[in-house]
Amino acid sequence: MSYEKVQDTFFEAFEGKYVRALITGPNEKIVKSAAYDSTSTPSSVIGRVEGGVEGFLDESQTPDGRFGAVVQYWLGDDDIDKFAFELSYRLRQDVLVKPFTRIFDYSTTDSDEYIEMMDIVGHCGDGYEWVVEEYGRKMINVPIAVPDFQIEEKFKINDGIMGGNFWYFCETPEAVLYAGDAIIDAIMEVEGATAPFGVCSAASKPETNYPEIGPTTNHFYCPSLKETLGDISKVPEGVNYIPEIVVNAIDEESMNKALKAGIDAALKFDGVIEISAGNFDGKLGDKNVNLLDILK
Repeated sequence: MSYEKVQDTFFEAFEGKYVRALITGPNEKIVKSAAYDSTSTPSSVIGRVEGGVEGFLDESQTPDGRFGAVVQYWLGDDDIDKFAFELSYRLRQDVLVKPFTRIFDYSTTDSDEYIEMMDIVGHCGDGYEWVVEEYGRKMINVPIAVPDFQIEEKFKINDGIMGGNFWYFCETPEAVLYAGDAIIDAIMEVEGATAPFGVCSAASKPETNYPEIGPTTNHFYCPSLKETLGDISKVPEGVNYIPEIVVNAIDEESMNKALKAGIDAALKFDGVIEISAGNFDGKLGDKNVNLLDILK
C-alpha cells in the first residue's frame, strides 16, 4: 500500500492504568448494550474514567459459555482510589442493571495490583450479597430484582498506553462516515487495542479561553473557521472535515498495530485526502511516535 498521503508527523502517547474486563450475557443485544453503555463518555482528559470496547467473543471463548464483550476502562493517572470510585459508576449503572449479565476480570498480565469489587459494586446487594466459586473464579453474587448479577471478586490494575491517534482529512461527509466505520472495524480486529472515542469529530488543544469547561476546539483545524482565521488556519485546500481516531492499548505494539490497521483502512477511500496526527509539540505525552515509523 502507498503511504504518500501520510504526513511526516508524530502523535503523543502517555502511560495510563487500565482494567480489562469481560462482560457476558444471555444474548448479543444485551451484552453490546452493557459494553457500549459502560464505555461511553471518554473522559480521561478531564480526570475521569474512559473506556472502549475491544471486541466480542462467541460462546466457546467465555468462562460461562455465553456471548461476551471485552472492554477496557482507563485512567490517565495513578490515583487508584479515584479509579475505583469512577469505575464503580460504570459497572453499577451500566452493567449490573442489564438483565442476566456477568462480568469477569480479563487481564493477561502478572500485575499484583487489584481493585476489590465488594466495596464498590458488591454492596449493591445491601449486605445480602455473598461470594461463590463458579467458572473457576471467585464471584460476588449480588441479589437484585432479576436474579442475580455476578462480578468477579478482584480486577487487576494494569499499566498500558493511551492517546495514540491519527487524523484523516476528508473531502466529503461520506468519507468521514464510511472510512470511519472501516477504521473502527479494523482496530477492533487488533487484540489489546480500543478506540474510546470511536470516530471523534472534535480535536482539542491544551490551551483554552475557558478552563472551567476543559479542553476546547483546536481552532487551527476547524474547516468552518478557515476563512475567519486566514493565514493561521492549518486546514489544507479541499479538506472539509478532519475526524480523529484515538487508540488506547495494553502495550505499544498493540497500539501501533491498531493505528496502522486504521490508517490502512482509511486510505482505501477516495474521499480521504491526507492522514496526519494530533500533537502539541511533544508537550502532552512522553512517547512521540512518527506515523511513518509505524507503517513500515
